[in-house]
Amino acid sequence: MGNKLLVYISCCLAGRAYPLGDIPEDLVPLVKNQVFEFLIRLHSAEASPEEEIYPYVRTLLHFDTREFLNVLALTFEDFKNDKQAVEYQQRIVDILLKVMVENSDFTPSQVGCLFTFLARQLAKPDNTLFVNRTLFDQVLEFLCSPDDDSRHSERQQVLLELLQAGGIVQFEESRLIRMAEKAEFYQICEFMYEREHQYDKIIDCYLRDPLREEEVFNYIHNILSIPGHSAEEKQSVWQKAMDHIEELVSLKPCKAAELVATHFSEQIETVIKKLQNQVLLFKFLRSLLDPREGIHVNPELLQISPCITEWFIELLCQFNPNQVIETLQVLEGYRLEETIQITQKYQLHEVTAYLLEKKGDIHGAFLIMLKRLQSKLKEITHQDENTKEDPSLKDIEDTMVETIALCQRNSHNLNQQQREALWFPLLEAMMAPQKLSSSAAPHRHSEALKSLTMQVLNSMAAFIALPSILQRILQDPVYGKGKLGEIQGLILGMLDTCNYEKTLLETTTSLLNQDLHWSLCNLRSSVTRGLNPKQDYCSICLQQYKRRQEMADEIIVFSCGHLYHSFCLQNKECTIEMEGQTRWTCYKCSSSNKVGKLSENSSEIKKGRITPSQVKTSPSCHPSKGDPAVKKATSEPVLDPQQIQAFDRLCHLYRGSSRLALLTELSQSRGSESSRPFSGSQSGPAFHSIFQKNFQLQLIPPPATED
Repeated sequence: MGNKLLVYISCCLAGRAYPLGDIPEDLVPLVKNQVFEFLIRLHSAEASPEEEIYPYVRTLLHFDTREFLNVLALTFEDFKNDKQAVEYQQRIVDILLKVMVENSDFTPSQVGCLFTFLARQLAKPDNTLFVNRTLFDQVLEFLCSPDDDSRHSERQQVLLELLQAGGIVQFEESRLIRMAEKAEFYQICEFMYEREHQYDKIIDCYLRDPLREEEVFNYIHNILSIPGHSAEEKQSVWQKAMDHIEELVSLKPCKAAELVATHFSEQIETVIKKLQNQVLLFKFLRSLLDPREGIHVNPELLQISPCITEWFIELLCQFNPNQVIETLQVLEGYRLEETIQITQKYQLHEVTAYLLEKKGDIHGAFLIMLKRLQSKLKEITHQDENTKEDPSLKDIEDTMVETIALCQRNSHNLNQQQREALWFPLLEAMMAPQKLSSSAAPHRHSEALKSLTMQVLNSMAAFIALPSILQRILQDPVYGKGKLGEIQGLILGMLDTCNYEKTLLETTTSLLNQDLHWSLCNLRSSVTRGLNPKQDYCSICLQQYKRRQEMADEIIVFSCGHLYHSFCLQNKECTIEMEGQTRWTCYKCSSSNKVGKLSENSSEIKKGRITPSQVKTSPSCHPSKGDPAVKKATSEPVLDPQQIQAFDRLCHLYRGSSRLALLTELSQSRGSESSRPFSGSQSGPAFHSIFQKNFQLQLIPPPATED
């Protein structure tokens, strides 16, 4: 009902009907006068003696102060030129001030809404309202009251809206800043300082405000990077940031480091000098140098000397020694010698061993780890027998695992003597406590130590021969006096390991041999497989090989399936001289590659890139060199030399299946030849037909692979 009433009042004062339409023009003044008179009525009808003045305005203000004032603001916009409406405006403003300022029933937010409304009206260029400036001072004192801690954020927000709406002209700025600082209204102070371009003082506002202190980094970054600020303003902001660098680092070390690295990377040493607190310096350097901290700055742009990095490593050794190795693995820019001195100063033996290994001094790193392992073994050997819990056993295992890992990482790059210099001292160190304990009264950790010793033996067996290990153990003076039973378990464990590895090796070798045998069998089968020609006639003269009877001619079959007379191949110069022998090449395969393939193969054969076995010929050598022929046959000539010359010319003009070949096949299909060589796998004369060769299924083995 209250919302409907506000809409109804707004429509009446604006000359519109509720809920739709417009009021007749002759009734508009009457409606406005009646509504205004009703709102500003001093008392309601039949009012009781206890009723406060202006009950209707008071009721609407309590219901929704902001919306009621918005209704009045819209009404003031519609009646700028109406003198009577202007009078009503001044009158209702006076009533609002009297109701809200002289009464304590309204909250600071409601009072702030009233004065924000007034400030907006007074800031208009055609303003006709008059408000006593003393009232604004009273509102300022009311909102900035230091005695009232309730609704602190609400009062600050109300005053900020009042100032942003134009109410700042109603106050004395110096007095406003003093009262805002006293009330800890830092957003108000920021608003005032920004008007005066005092950006450095805004940093103090952020640092003092617990709700916005982390936003100071973004503010400083924006001032230093966004154009529009003078060099003096940027310098003052940076100087203020340097004055508060310890506060910034303690607040957010990563943000502070990123800010310094982004804008003033060349002044890092100056920043470090200002950080007197060693803990803050450590946090700052870790955020700046450790890439795991997530600082978004290109490391190449940072001009950091090795001294600063080593300073950070020293602080890391003091405050967080457990993370030194992990940090050194990702850190760059430190010198090994100086860093080794730092770690030795703080007695971080594992870190020193890591640096020595990185330097290349493997033996030095091993000696440090071995000495540390021996000291822990000595502690566990001489401990009190009544102690039930011994945390040092876990330390021994960890140290031993690290030492084994050190030996394993570097054994690949060492010779046999150097490997023995690493592994045998480690083995002796692990067996030393077992020598001290007698079989009658064994040490309560003897079983655990034996298990660790077996772990060392299994690890070193990959780099040291088992006979050398056994010989080293048996040469020990302690075990040379009848105490071999004490190390029986170690020796049996080594033998079991040896048998296991031997069985594994035999099985693996058998599998590899089977694979090799299968591959060689397939290769031999492919190489020795018979050749199946595609046709029973020469691919050059197109004559059946049995009809050439004027001379003893050889039949040459290639792995590609083409068949030729040796005389025809000689006429086509399909030969290659290599190592004093003549090798044949397939004429059709060479011709299909534009002759360039033939020359390329010839050059590769001469250069040795193709072996003679890769050129599949039969016979492989020209008969003039004394090689036997694969197959000889005589045939009756059909074409005379002139016809052969004409046929060669025709083949030169028409590449591919020539017309003469088509005619020859048609004439052969009418013949009555009853038998042909290689006809056992052919079912008829049309088997090698030119018309069907692109569609037939070639059931012949592929050529032997050339690799």
